[in-house]
Amino acid sequence: MRAVVIEKPGEITVRDVPDPTPAPGGVVVAVGACGLCGTDLHIAAGEFPPSPYPLVPGHEFAGVVAEVGPGVTTGLAVGDRVAVDPSLFCGYCRQCRRGRGNLCENWGAIGDTVDGAFAEYVAVPAASCYRLPDELTFAQGALIEPVSCAVHGLRRLGAEPGERVLVLGAGTMGLIMTQLLAAAGARVSVVDLAAGKLPLAAELGAAEVATSVPELPTQRFDAAVDVTGAVPALEAAFGALDRGGRLQVFGVAHADARLALSPFRIYNDEITVVGSMAVLHSFGDAVGLVASGQVRTDPLVSHTVGLDEFPAVLDLVRSGGTVKAQVAP
Repeated sequence: MRAVVIEKPGEITVRDVPDPTPAPGGVVVAVGACGLCGTDLHIAAGEFPPSPYPLVPGHEFAGVVAEVGPGVTTGLAVGDRVAVDPSLFCGYCRQCRRGRGNLCENWGAIGDTVDGAFAEYVAVPAASCYRLPDELTFAQGALIEPVSCAVHGLRRLGAEPGERVLVLGAGTMGLIMTQLLAAAGARVSVVDLAAGKLPLAAELGAAEVATSVPELPTQRFDAAVDVTGAVPALEAAFGALDRGGRLQVFGVAHADARLALSPFRIYNDEITVVGSMAVLHSFGDAVGLVASGQVRTDPLVSHTVGLDEFPAVLDLVRSGGTVKAQVAP
């Protein structure tokens, strides 16, 4: 089969690789669509420590079950349309036994630590597959994983009706988070350096938008969510918090990045800093949110390309020239 392979940091090829075979309890999925995200940029650059090389990336995907392995007890059959939770938790470490599998001491994920879905086929655990409602396309199905990350993030943030929430970044994750926050009753303000992204943020629920925090009419926020992973954005978000505010680090920063935050202010203003890592018991809820239309996904897909175009579209994503780019193998 054809697949995208990150041979080593900075070196990407599209070439033939062996077809995957299903493990016991697993299936092979023919990939219908797979989305690019910030984590893929970090993996391609060698900035995501868990990733080995060579690696077939791709963790936001949906497709059709093409082969069923031995011991599958979930009732999946060839021809079933599915979206796949890429999380691979060991189930036996201390964090897993505490119900925090996303912090698994042996954490892995399809497309991050094992071969993923920027390929014609991908092998996955059957238990990770969620049947795709008939009304959803593969493009919509491939957005269920990012929605599930945002659902977990919203739970970690604990937004309440009437709160003023600042979202830094109007890419895919920022637009999904904006929709979830607005649906929860928050008043959402969105900032992005790219002015061209802001009208869609307003359409999807932002009460106000700007290219910098000082330009916003609202200047003090109960909570702020950074989806960029950029240090200047995080520091601006922290500076905009009201007393008692909460800062969520949602975007993936470089592992060596460091922030300058005032410990006195964290103490004196009782500021809470909270992280949000990937998916945790949120994938099924995300399926329902997308299927019901409560989270609109169609406006988010700006580019759809074939496998051979992956290197070029990765550069486009890196430059900020997309909302959500997907590969349709």
